[in-house]
Amino acid sequence: MTAATRTQTGDHDEAGRTMTTSTSDTTQLTATVPQAPLTAAPRRRLRGESSPLASALSHGILIVASLVALLPIAYIAYISFGPDKMDYLHPGGIFGKATFSNYSKVLFHTDFFTWFGNSAIVAGGTTVFGVLTAATCGYAVSRMRFAGHRPLMWTLLVTQMFPVTVLMVPLYGILSDLKLLDGYLGLILVYSTTTVPYCAWLLKGYFDTIPVEIDEAGRVDGLTPFGTFWRLIVPLARPGLAVAAFYSFLTAWAEVAYASTFMLSSGKYTLAVGLQSFVSQYESQWNLMAATSVLIALPAALVFYLVQRHLVSGLTAGAAKS
Repeated sequence: MTAATRTQTGDHDEAGRTMTTSTSDTTQLTATVPQAPLTAAPRRRLRGESSPLASALSHGILIVASLVALLPIAYIAYISFGPDKMDYLHPGGIFGKATFSNYSKVLFHTDFFTWFGNSAIVAGGTTVFGVLTAATCGYAVSRMRFAGHRPLMWTLLVTQMFPVTVLMVPLYGILSDLKLLDGYLGLILVYSTTTVPYCAWLLKGYFDTIPVEIDEAGRVDGLTPFGTFWRLIVPLARPGLAVAAFYSFLTAWAEVAYASTFMLSSGKYTLAVGLQSFVSQYESQWNLMAATSVLIALPAALVFYLVQRHLVSGLTAGAAKS
């Protein structure tokens, strides 16, 4: 080995020792210096995300509101199991003597099924007639620009300003002149005067959210205006139509004032009017009224269950346009 080679080897060994020494010194220094604890950075709250306190407060308010809404219904259902008509004054005693006798009396010893059939006819007729009329009216105002289309909608809105007591006498006179008193058709038409204006406004706002290009495509394919409405627009407007149908059904199903005034014979009573037969001048059968109220509420709850998935979208779709 030459002197130059020995010199380079010596230099390499010295550098290696120096590097090793430096690494060990750095390791010792790192081991002796205390490390600061690592802390996680606070998570940034996303837009629209509420704080835990605000979330708990909102949930608490919703729970209280739900209890306020459900407690009267639960109380009526509870006292309907009391066999005595005065059990509602002492609800605690119903636990020991709860029975279904009130329901059997209502179903088999009253004209409940007659009332139910009358209500089904009136409510079904009001729903079909009201929704069809409101849908065609709302679609015409949404798509067509004819003379007086804006005053028409405002006129429909004005009709909702008058209370039932003001309209009772003139409507009675009109139905009497048309020979429609004590008949299903007359009551359906009266209820439609309430449901059509609101449903027309609702559906007009919903039709505004459906692109006009769909109508134009239908006309290009040779469809008539009614064909475009029935085959293209109606399937897209199911959520809005479901809300209109639900509103029309409830209006006719639970109404009392018009039905008790315009239905003169007991065979034409609806459920809401038949419910009054349990209250007389001398006694009030609250237990039978409670049982009948529960039976009346069941079809409405069923209809709500069938259309509830459309309610939110149908009620909010027309919020941006009117």
